Amino acid sequence: MHPRRSAQEVLLCNLCGTVPLESRCEVYNINLCKACVGEHFSDSSKQHYVMPYLQRKSTPNYPKCPKHANELCKHHCEKCGIPVCITCISSGKHKGHKISEFLEKLSSKTQSLHKDLEELETRIYPRYEEMASDVQTEKAEIETNYGKLTTFAEQRGEILHREITAILNQRKSAIQEMKNKHLSTLNKNTEEITQKMAELKQIISDLKSILKSNDVSLTSTYKSRNSEFRTLPPKVRATLPSFTPQKINKDQLNEMFGCLSPLSINTQHGDTMKSAEAVSSPPVKPLLDDPCLTAAIDTGYCNLFSVSCLSEDQVWARGENKTMKLLNPQSKLLTSIQTKSGNYPTDIAVTRDGYLVYTDYSNNTVNLIKNKKIRTVITLQGWRPLYVCCTAGNDLLVTMDSYDGEQSKVVRYSGSTEKQSIQFDDQGRPLYSSGGYISENRNLDICVADCVASAVVVVNQSGKLRFRYTGHPSNTWQSFNPFGITTDSQSHILTAEFNNDCIHILDQDGQFLRYIHCDLHAPWGLCVDIRDNLFVAECVTAKVKKIQYL
Repeated sequence: MHPRRSAQEVLLCNLCGTVPLESRCEVYNINLCKACVGEHFSDSSKQHYVMPYLQRKSTPNYPKCPKHANELCKHHCEKCGIPVCITCISSGKHKGHKISEFLEKLSSKTQSLHKDLEELETRIYPRYEEMASDVQTEKAEIETNYGKLTTFAEQRGEILHREITAILNQRKSAIQEMKNKHLSTLNKNTEEITQKMAELKQIISDLKSILKSNDVSLTSTYKSRNSEFRTLPPKVRATLPSFTPQKINKDQLNEMFGCLSPLSINTQHGDTMKSAEAVSSPPVKPLLDDPCLTAAIDTGYCNLFSVSCLSEDQVWARGENKTMKLLNPQSKLLTSIQTKSGNYPTDIAVTRDGYLVYTDYSNNTVNLIKNKKIRTVITLQGWRPLYVCCTAGNDLLVTMDSYDGEQSKVVRYSGSTEKQSIQFDDQGRPLYSSGGYISENRNLDICVADCVASAVVVVNQSGKLRFRYTGHPSNTWQSFNPFGITTDSQSHILTAEFNNDCIHILDQDGQFLRYIHCDLHAPWGLCVDIRDNLFVAECVTAKVKKIQYL
């Protein structure tokens, strides 16, 4: 008896029938002894899959052959892509084709199934559970979050109501004060008239007595006072105050109440876990309480207007002449380029490829400098280009005024092709009073410093007005005049206020965050580099100041 099956019937080799089995060919379902394994493999025209008997698999459920009754398809023709049985192979129809065994692939397929199962159980399904849980949590928080928004709106309404009530009380107090003054004047006038009337009554009574009397002395001593009373007392004439209500501007009222940013719902389709994990927000960089000056670049201009970063250590500058300069933080001139026309450049910007772009107001062109060669990419008709910026998609945004100066707009270009024109709001009113410095924010909003309108005008990517920022409410003594404008990785909007020697920092929804002073003098143009260092072009000193504020 077989030593490992002492209590069982001995299983013998199916070929020789005399020796106990050791192995099994899974392809042909044959049990083999050690000696017969070699003989079984001697038929090289057929494929085999032999394994130790104790490691054999349970009998697989093979599909039945559709062409040969009672035959099982235990093979697969790779060329034809169909299951085949032994008879199909022997018939010669698949001669020369690669024939694989189902069981040969079973092991690797099983490993693949285990991997799939492990990934589904340990990585994918838990992520779905996590997402479902997050959605439920978000749904649970909706009432709270939207309730807060409603509360904020109600609080804002109460504040405005209190302000209106305070104004109403002021007006009522002023009306009462004027009324009292008017009455007091009339009372004083009445007293004067009454006094005169009393005197007149006495004189009339005296005259009547004299006339009735025969006393010659009274008649002879009488002195007339009629001339005194012919001049009547002064008559009070007052112009009553009137109340002239101003027309309520709903747009201004809406802006005064506060802006509600639009609901933004982004649904990402087809993202794999890897790509979803790879998507990340920029690292949060809080604002410094005390921004610090890290460099001051002397440009050598008489007046400086624009600055644009080529890198952390190289900035382009343009001033009040035809030469544009590339400088480093040590004020070293690295290169200089003169405009093609010999006119002053109106503005400069650096493209995503590192090329310089400048606008020429005098000849209505936008020009690209590549390898020190200048190529005019845009020529305008009826409009004059002013300021320019390069977008994340490598388009150009150009602000411009009409020849007569009556109209302003923003135009997006891809190369020389106009893709978009932004000029009016939903009610057909002009968005801009003049073409100003321009910048695209990280959320693709388009931000323009409209100095003439004393506002920063922000529209979304489609050109729809989002908000206008007209300065911090605390500044009541001087008008807000924004000049340069730029944005950073945190979607902050930074704008230079020339008159007040400071930079305003706003969030992407136009809420004022804080000022940057840093001993600035007449700040004009702005830009930030890839590390969010701020570069400020001071107009009068002609210096570019590098400031760390994050």
